Amino acid sequence: MKKIDEAGDLKGKRVLLRVDWNTPLSGGVVADDFRIKATRPTLEKLISSGAKVIIATHFEGNVEPLRPFVPEGVELLPNLRDNPGEEGNSPEFAKELAVKADIFVNEAFSVSHRAHASIVGVPKLLPSYAGSRFVEEFENLSKVFSPTHPFLLLLGGAKIETKLPLVEKFSSIADDIFIGGAMAKRAFEMNLGYNPKVFFPTGDLSALDANDETIEILKEKIGRAGFIVWNGPLGKYEDGYVEHTHKLALAVAASEAHTIVGGGDTLAVIKDLDLFDKYSFVSTAGGAMLDFLAKGTLPGIVALDSTQI
Repeated sequence: MKKIDEAGDLKGKRVLLRVDWNTPLSGGVVADDFRIKATRPTLEKLISSGAKVIIATHFEGNVEPLRPFVPEGVELLPNLRDNPGEEGNSPEFAKELAVKADIFVNEAFSVSHRAHASIVGVPKLLPSYAGSRFVEEFENLSKVFSPTHPFLLLLGGAKIETKLPLVEKFSSIADDIFIGGAMAKRAFEMNLGYNPKVFFPTGDLSALDANDETIEILKEKIGRAGFIVWNGPLGKYEDGYVEHTHKLALAVAASEAHTIVGGGDTLAVIKDLDLFDKYSFVSTAGGAMLDFLAKGTLPGIVALDSTQI
């Protein structure tokens, strides 16, 4: 996987920069610019090197709310997913994107678990590189495969299907695996509780939030941990059940362990509490983070690794 620093002289080169600026809006204005800010170093590097930058992203609707984040002289393409060839990984759409540029830079780690045209199709057609944030994600998340012990894995949220591969993968690596949130009851019914490393919230596993006793148990585990990975809230966060997820966020932030956190709802918690600088690494990714940890790679990484141009 070549890095952008290996691209050589970029002056006058047309660079297709794939980013993930699919951010929530409030009143038609971007409400959370964390992912946008994460791409700024690469964007600024390309501009300062004299490259002609073309930004490509997917977005829920018209991309106009993103315009204030686009520097003068930089082109912003329409929403990629307006074209069905994007999600269908159409070779024709990949060519349509590739013809606009001389090189391709993937700075969208958070969607690189999807085999879409702009992620895996374009690298077949252009010299391709990983952006600086993409490399940061890869290098920091890779640390999970050889962690300092005790290693504590904290999993919350509702989608047990996306978290189950992590439980299976890290049963041989982690010292403790906590399963909470809306998926706790289903996970327990799947007999995951028979795994001596797995533990659950106390009390009603169907509750809309965790409880103080669970938080105290987690604090004890957090206090002993040398490495912590956290993904997902403890309660139905979107409906206002935030109390114990906030307590967990603060406990992990106060830990002396190496801490890695990620996931959409988890990022919302961190934003609410302004804790971005309190963890060792905050991933921009949700599903991509889970897939990478479970599999050790992503379609977007494979595409960059296999580019022959």
